[in-house]
Amino acid sequence: MLQKINFPSGTVNFFFDSSFDELWQDYDKSHVVVITNEHISKLYAHLLKGLRVLVLPACESSKDMHTIATLSRQLVDLKATRQTILVGLGGGVITDITGFLASVYLRGVKFGFVPTSLLAMVDAAIGGKNGVNSGMHKNILGTITQPDFILYDTRFSDTLPDDEWSNGFAEIIKYACIFDAELFEELAKHSISYYQDEDDEALNKLIKRCADWKIKTVQEDEKESGIRKLLNFGHTAAHAIENLYEIPHGKAVGIGMVVACMISTDVAGLDKGVVDKLKALLAQYHLPVKMKFNASKAMEILKMDKKRVDDNIDYIVLEKIGKAAVHALPFDVIEKALTAYESNN
Repeated sequence: MLQKINFPSGTVNFFFDSSFDELWQDYDKSHVVVITNEHISKLYAHLLKGLRVLVLPACESSKDMHTIATLSRQLVDLKATRQTILVGLGGGVITDITGFLASVYLRGVKFGFVPTSLLAMVDAAIGGKNGVNSGMHKNILGTITQPDFILYDTRFSDTLPDDEWSNGFAEIIKYACIFDAELFEELAKHSISYYQDEDDEALNKLIKRCADWKIKTVQEDEKESGIRKLLNFGHTAAHAIENLYEIPHGKAVGIGMVVACMISTDVAGLDKGVVDKLKALLAQYHLPVKMKFNASKAMEILKMDKKRVDDNIDYIVLEKIGKAAVHALPFDVIEKALTAYESNN
């Protein structure tokens, strides 16, 4: 199902509930260079036959400028031109790298994504943000450039490890918290196995529902000056914890959402019962709600967060399930919450 969706900076072709092979009805294979990881390239070698493919290690540490430089040299060796189309086949690391590389190679070439992880399908592939890390600082280098297309083929979810399903549900729970109280209740009635084991309809509907929330938000605020900031719910603390301890993104976001809700009870009047509801839902989807971490070290990284303004950070808080807001919070408020979390775990 093709939907042409307009964003301020361009139109993106969304192929929902589709197949990887359908790409070649619209895109010339001879112009395509696929960027993927070693895990995907082995599992789906049959789909990649006849294509030019660049393969990266399957790890977050690949997401840096060294990788961009290496891939740039490989594209030059392949004689890639401005007619080349880069296709990122993988999870959020691959889509970030591919989008960033395409944005800067020859000052910009076409690119598209075939997300293979649930997290990338519902969040990372959508919205035009493409970034790489530098040291302990996540996505501190990047662009906002829309892909030419995003294609959804849920057969890739058949080979997802259980941990990757949990990671994806962290972002799905995020959408429920900030936009969609009905989705929060729906998730509470089900489990990961429901979406894994039912026919593809339940999973495709869930992916489309979350994608629609992000699409609508980015259409309204592509450059993240307003409502798009809400999508950072749980991510401010998460990015610091994720880089400090090299835990998966979704698990860090789960912990970050708990911290954000703790802050919300003080600064946004959130009912304390919501914190318990969120913890129960996270646990239901196999996401951690407790973790030992060093609050002061997390704060050191957090103080370099992209959302910092002087001695405050634009922090996303919940007023209730389904309604979020941006509060400019001083560092001491955030540090107090991190310390409280640390002492309780």
